[in-house]
Amino acid sequence: MAVKKKYRKKKEQKPMLFSSLNYKLLGLGVLLVIIGFTAMRIENEVYGVVSLYISPVVILAGYIVVAYAILKKDHKTEEPTVKSSS
Repeated sequence: MAVKKKYRKKKEQKPMLFSSLNYKLLGLGVLLVIIGFTAMRIENEVYGVVSLYISPVVILAGYIVVAYAILKKDHKTEEPTVKSSS
């Protein structure tokens, strides 16, 4: 009997949504948010310096870094546009 070989179709590789810098910035932003909430929880005082002043600034900085990482577009990966000369 002949043995049939199964051939898998190769999936088309889609380009990554973000560049590696975007993923690093996204990780840094999430890390800042986690550090801010952890510092707020560790101090465990309502009117403490860390939980009242430092942690909210760190959390806000984390959210800003995450937003920047999402909105940043890498100019190296852009596809060149073809201009038609009419």
